[in-house]
Amino acid sequence: MNLLKRIYKHRYAYFFLLPHFAFFLIFFLLPVGNGVYLSLFDYNVFSKTFIGIENYREIFSDWLFRKALLNTFIYTFGVVPLWLGKALLVTVLIYPFRKPIKTFFKTVFYLPHVTSSVIISLIWLWIFNPTFGLLNYFMKLLGLNPVIWLGNKLTAMPSLIAMQVIMGGGSTIVLLSAAMASIPEYYFESAKLEGASSWKIFTKITVPLLKPTILYALVMGTIANFQTFSNIYVMTQGGPEFSTITVAYLVYTTAFRDYNLGLASAMSMVMFVILVGLGILQFKWLGSNVQY
Repeated sequence: MNLLKRIYKHRYAYFFLLPHFAFFLIFFLLPVGNGVYLSLFDYNVFSKTFIGIENYREIFSDWLFRKALLNTFIYTFGVVPLWLGKALLVTVLIYPFRKPIKTFFKTVFYLPHVTSSVIISLIWLWIFNPTFGLLNYFMKLLGLNPVIWLGNKLTAMPSLIAMQVIMGGGSTIVLLSAAMASIPEYYFESAKLEGASSWKIFTKITVPLLKPTILYALVMGTIANFQTFSNIYVMTQGGPEFSTITVAYLVYTTAFRDYNLGLASAMSMVMFVILVGLGILQFKWLGSNVQY
């Protein structure tokens, strides 16, 4: 009865939350539930047979899925620390400037975020071109031999990581700039009067007070990069020799090329569980001393 009374007391709040929850239910909970359901079937366009957890056994015994999972971890943990470090560095560097200059730099760094990832991938496909690409042009100017950046299994993944680090981080710079602007100026002034160096101010004042925003950016960046697809599809299609294949791209090929929707759903559920686990670990390890 107490629960019912509390619900009735806050009925207007629930009423205003209802539209958002409806979208959450329709576009997240129901698809996830349907994905779990499909992962238990040998499901294709023409038939559906219940097979229990056989799809999960198959993907974990499949070397290609294990390779895709490893590549996804390499890509994610290669991109996220560098991308977040870049965003934090840019935020600190532009902080002393006047507002118009800060706005200009935030706009410049934010533009790739609102540009189609396919267009960005096509531009970088030209940059990495081994014959007439811009990168090899500068290599020749320096007297170095041209490199087949996306055609060599040793350089393909680092090239994709470098592209994402260079182009990413725009939204994080905006978030960190807003969070840094909310830090009282007297913290920095007091530290300077006490003779603190710029590095001490950065590590002892700036970073600790930005921890909530950094944690948010870290979690969201991990989720986004773990699901990377468009740049893989446009630039390498998982090659060469499966050196850049990721779980998201493997899910796509399994579902829409091989039409094995049950197996693709099982892969998606494994990726979903891994992301939930990574999010929990990040909040537990990095969020324990964060004050919101």
